[in-house]
Amino acid sequence: MGGLATLDELQGLRRDWSAQGKRVVLTNGCFDLLHVGHVRYLRQARALGDVLIVGVNDDASVSRLKGPRRPIVSQEDRAEMLLALEAVDYVVVFSEDTAIALVIALRPDIYVKGGDYGQGGKDLPEAEAVRECGGRIELLPLAPGHSSTDLVREVLDRYRRG
Repeated sequence: MGGLATLDELQGLRRDWSAQGKRVVLTNGCFDLLHVGHVRYLRQARALGDVLIVGVNDDASVSRLKGPRRPIVSQEDRAEMLLALEAVDYVVVFSEDTAIALVIALRPDIYVKGGDYGQGGKDLPEAEAVRECGGRIELLPLAPGHSSTDLVREVLDRYRRG
């Protein structure tokens, strides 16, 4: 089971999973420079259900969200690395800045984001769509000191020092 899929393919599979009583978990992000924080987060997300779908922002949306120097790793390579993780069942690449369309199309039982969203954190633009689809939102704790931005800073600092 699993692999890189289109949204249409996943919608067909979603109907099958519903009929089988499987809980579908959806998360999304840029996943530029995969690191241990991502791995821990995805393991926790997978433990919440039977199928984990990861939406990956395409290169153009990463640039809009993170700035013109990002992504560092192409969408194809980011998707392939995510699929190599045992926790990830399916990856879908999407071009929007938010995952609202993915939520509406896939109607996840559980929508997962990192703890930097929600109460006191960044706004979760998908929240209303998740609730309207009858899903539940889970905010998972971040692994302190593990982010793509931290990793980029560390590499630049080390190479500046010689």
